[in-house]
Formats: sequence, C-alpha cells, structure tokens
Amino acid sequence: MSRRFRDRADAGRRLAGAAAKLREEHPVVLALPRGGVPVAYQVAVALGAPLDVIIVRKLGVPFQPELAMGAIGEDGVRVLNQRVLRLAGITDHELAAAERRERAELQRRATRFRQGRRRLPIAGRTVIIVDDGIATGSTARVACRVARAHGATRVVLAVPVAPATAVVELRPDADEVVCLELPSDFFAIGQFYANFSPTSDEEVITALQRAARRPPGADVPVAAPAPPDVDEEIVVAAGSVRLPGHLTVPDGNPGIVIFAHGSGSGRHSPRNRFVASVLRRAGFGTLLFDLLTPVEELDRANVFDVELLAGRLIDATGWLRARPELAAARVGYFGASTGAGAAMWAAAEPGADIAAVVCRGGRPDLAGPRLATVGAPTLLIVGSQDRAVLELNRRARAALRCENRLAVVPGASHLFEEPGTLLAAAGLARDWFATHLPVLRAAAG
Repeated sequence: MSRRFRDRADAGRRLAGAAAKLREEHPVVLALPRGGVPVAYQVAVALGAPLDVIIVRKLGVPFQPELAMGAIGEDGVRVLNQRVLRLAGITDHELAAAERRERAELQRRATRFRQGRRRLPIAGRTVIIVDDGIATGSTARVACRVARAHGATRVVLAVPVAPATAVVELRPDADEVVCLELPSDFFAIGQFYANFSPTSDEEVITALQRAARRPPGADVPVAAPAPPDVDEEIVVAAGSVRLPGHLTVPDGNPGIVIFAHGSGSGRHSPRNRFVASVLRRAGFGTLLFDLLTPVEELDRANVFDVELLAGRLIDATGWLRARPELAAARVGYFGASTGAGAAMWAAAEPGADIAAVVCRGGRPDLAGPRLATVGAPTLLIVGSQDRAVLELNRRARAALRCENRLAVVPGASHLFEEPGTLLAAAGLARDWFATHLPVLRAAAG
C-alpha cells in the first residue's frame, strides 16, 4: 500500500513535514505513550520543540468500565462527563474511588517515563498532541481536554492516520487536526505500518532523555547554507587593546549582525552563539567578539561601563567596514544584558548608519538620554518572568523615537533557559533582521 509507513519513526518524519507551519508558534510537543512517543520525537526534532508525554487515564463507570464518566491528567486535572455521571447515578464516593485508583497508575507511569524530570509547563503555549494513529478517538479527545485544562491556549492534534469520521468528531476538542491519511477502508492502525511492533517503556524513556538533552532548536532540519565566503578567527583593534572574535559571512555580502555581549560574557557565550547560528541559517553574517580583555573583566565596573562597551562596538563596526569585500554590507547590532545598552549607545552615534538593533534580556535603559537619538528600528525581547528587566525595557521603549517593538516571550526568565524560549527569541531576532537588514551586493568594480 502506498500509504503504508515503514515504522513509527518514518511516520513521525512525514508528519513533521505536514506540521512544519507550526514551528513559528514555538509549540510544546506532547506524546501519548507508548506508541505516540517515537512519532512525536521526530516531530519535536523537526520543529525544534521540547518533548514530553501527556499521560491520561479514563475514569470508567464502576459497573461498565468501558464507558467513560471522565478522565484525569497530572497535577490534579480532572475532566468529567456530567451527563454520564447523572445517568449512571455515580456517587461522590464512587467517583473518588475510581479517581484514586487511576491516579496511582498515572503517577506510576509518569515517574517511570520521566525518570525524575518535571512535567513541562504548557500554560499559555501551543501544544501539539501526537499519537501513532487514531481508532475511536477517545484517548485523543481526553488528551486534548486535559491539555486545555492545564492552560494550553491552542491544541493541535497530529497523527499519521485516522478514519475520517473520527477526525470530524474530534474537531470540537482540538483547534486543529493534522492527519496524513484518512482512509475509507480503516480497520486498525497497524494495517498502515510495515512495522507496528509494540513500543517498550525503555524506548519511551530513551526518547524523552534524548529530547531533554537537545539544546533549544539544535536538531531543526534546515536547508544547508551556502559555504561562507568568510569564516575566520579575527582580532579587532580597539585603541591600545586587541579583542579576539569570529567572523562568518556568506557569499554575497549580506547583512552582518555584530553581537554585544554583557555581564562578563564574551564571544563564547552559548546563548549568543545559538542565536548567531539561527541568523546564519537565515543567510546573515555574524561577528562575535570580546568587548573586554581578560584583565579588564577582573574589574566588575567595566561590565557596566556602557560607554566603554559602546566604544568597543563602534571600533568593531569601523574595523568591519574597513574590509573592502564587506564595504557594501549593512550592519545590525544584537545586544544582550548590559551589551544591549552598549548597542543602543553605539547605534545613536552620529553617522553610525546601523540598519537594525535587537536586544535580548537587555538593559537598553543604560543608554540613558541617547535612546531618544537612536534611528535604527529596534526590537526589545524580554522574558515574561524577568519582571524587573521587563519594566526597565518598557521605560526604555517610551524614550525611543525610532520604529520599535517590545516582544515578551511567555514563560522565559532572564537567561531564557526554559525549553523553547531561546529558540523563540532567536526566531524573533531573525525575523526583525530579515525585515530591516536587507541583503546588499558589493558594488561592481
């Protein structure tokens, strides 16, 4: 059969292609164990999304267990079918006993599968619930309702195969259903797989562990970029000091983003390197360099000397533009922490000609009165949980006179360490630069 999947991994890769449009929503992928996990792993990898299991248990009517009077999820979530409860005459005692029994099994499975990791929070997020297929749809329906009860703002159900009737019946519970095959001759999920061998607990545990070890967005498949025209270790001269860095520029002199690190970090900052990798995949050049020498870093005051840091950024910009092969490239700044203040300060320099600025978890307020003279379109990215810095960014934005936007990443703290949050910030930066940092070819001759 042409529609048959080789195995669950093959189905997951094909399902990921159909769900690719959801990448921009920075979703959380939740798998129904066991069989849904190997499918969901491929989806999570393709979308650069965190992966977890969604464990649900049906509450069966005591004298007719196949009839669901409700269902439960983790953290005390309970969804009840009031009509069944009423018609079956279920007492509070009977309901409590059923829930107590099923919750013990739910907790056992959660402990077994996660091996000590906490359940991923999904409040305020888009959730993609994945299984290896749908037969009746009862489990998928419960999972959608439980995810909603946990606070998911959008619920997408994604499966490789299902009967068309089941998908229609699920639409009230899911905001969207992604399904590759809707066969009219559906008898069982397994008939559409060449290999439908059972998924073991060990396979579930291994997949979740592998997903948890992936850096944000690490395995997102993208088209291979063209070989860079420039990819080299460099040294920026800044007055009497020499600052090491790394310059990567694709062929054709596109926009180049210079990174301004903060709080004592340098060109090896893992977060900025991750953002730089996302920008390079989008075709931009990047320059990461140390704003301070090792000796200067010993004096903590230098980290907050925004004028000093901005001066180094201006020197790096001048050094970049002095290279003949890069003379036509537009320049943008990406600043983090105190480096954001330096980026704003440098962008306000007369004649700076900076095409765009992005600040992540930054202190643009440290640029003080210079904020009002920044001409470059500016994006401020702050985590919703970084409340003090969020307020400082709001104040800084009020002082700006240029085109600007404040983007708040849900669930992110100051360092964007939560699953998916750094990828969200990188995507916002990429899109801002794509809009305001156009590619310019070097002038002929």
